[in-house]
Amino acid sequence: MFKLFVYLVIIVPTLLAGILVTIYSFQEHLIFYPDKLSDAHPFNFNSLFEELNIEVEKNVTLNAIHFKTTNPKGLIFYHHGNAGNLQTWGTASAIFLKLGFDVFMYDYRGYGKSKGEIKHERELHADAKFLYSYLLKQYKEEEIVLFGASLGTGIAAKLAAEKSPNKLILETPYYNFYQVAKFHYPYLPTSWLLKYKLRTDRYLKDVKCPVYLIHGTEDLVVPYESSLKLKKIKPDAQLIAIENGSHSNLDSFDTYLKQLYKIFSVE
Repeated sequence: MFKLFVYLVIIVPTLLAGILVTIYSFQEHLIFYPDKLSDAHPFNFNSLFEELNIEVEKNVTLNAIHFKTTNPKGLIFYHHGNAGNLQTWGTASAIFLKLGFDVFMYDYRGYGKSKGEIKHERELHADAKFLYSYLLKQYKEEEIVLFGASLGTGIAAKLAAEKSPNKLILETPYYNFYQVAKFHYPYLPTSWLLKYKLRTDRYLKDVKCPVYLIHGTEDLVVPYESSLKLKKIKPDAQLIAIENGSHSNLDSFDTYLKQLYKIFSVE
C-alpha cells in the first residue's frame, strides 16, 4: 500500500512534471519545421527574381527572394507557413506576378539559408518589422499588401495592426496559437506551456486596412471555425470559404484564384 502511495503521490507527478518541462523546453520542435538549404543552393524559378541576404541583427541574416514584374501595381509582402523554405514557397509568387505585383518573400530564422534561431515570438515580429522598414525604402506604404499563410498569418496580422498597409490577406489563419495547440494537443495544459501566443484575435481589432480571410472548409490543421471566430471579431473582414479545401491545397481551386482576382479588382 505504501509503495502504491509513493508511486501515485511522488513518482507519477515527478514523471509528469519532467514530461511537461521537456515539452516546454523543446516546443520549437513541435511548432517550426524548417527545411535548411546550403548557402550554395541555386534557386530556380520561372520568373525574374533577386536573392537577398538581409542582416536584421548580429549573427542573424534573413534570406529573401524579391520577385519583380514590369510596372508593378504594388508589392505583396509574403509571410509563409511553418514548414519548408523559399524554394518550396516561392512558387506561390506566380499568381501575384500575374496580377501585376512584385512579391517579397523571406525565410524565418533557421529556415532555408537564413541564419539564426527562433527562440521567442518577439523575434518573429521584430524581423517582420525590420523587413517592412526595409521595403518602405522602395515602395510607398499604400502600395504594400501583407499576405500571411498559416503560421505567417499571426505575424502579418500584428504587423498590419502596427503599420498602415494597403490590405491584409490571411490564408488559413488561426484564432490564436492557444487554440491551435488545444486542437492538436487537447490533453496538455497548453495555456501554461505555450511560449508562442500569436494572438491574431487581438491584432485584428487594431487593423485599419481591408482584411480578407481565406480558408478551406475541410482544413484539418487549422479548422475553418478559426476564420469564423475571427470574422466575429472583425465584422468588416471579408471571409472567403473554399468549399472542400484543406490546409495546403487552396490554390488548386478555381474559387481561390477567382477570389484573388476579385480582391485586386482584375477582370
